[in-house]
Amino acid sequence: MEIGDVRIRLVQNTEGILRAVASITIDGCFVVHDIKIFEREGETFIAMPSRKTPDGEYKDIAHPINSETRERIRDAILTQYSAMKTEN
Repeated sequence: MEIGDVRIRLVQNTEGILRAVASITIDGCFVVHDIKIFEREGETFIAMPSRKTPDGEYKDIAHPINSETRERIRDAILTQYSAMKTEN
C-alpha cells in the first residue's frame, strides 16, 4: 500500500482539541477524506471519518483493518501535519 498524497487543512477554531482535517490518497486510486487530527495534553492523534448513530455513538465510515496499516496512515498524516506546523 502506498500513501501517495496527504493533504492537511488546518482548523482555525482553537477552543477544542481538533487541529486539522486530512485527506489521503492510497495507491493512486482511492481517497479518504475527513480524517481528523486532534491534540490533547501534548499528544497528537488521528480519528478516521465517522458518523454519529441515532444512539449517540460514533462509528467509523472507513478504517484500516489491521494495526500496521493504521500506523502507516497515522505516521504519514502526522509527518505532514508536523511539517505544516513548522512552516507556519
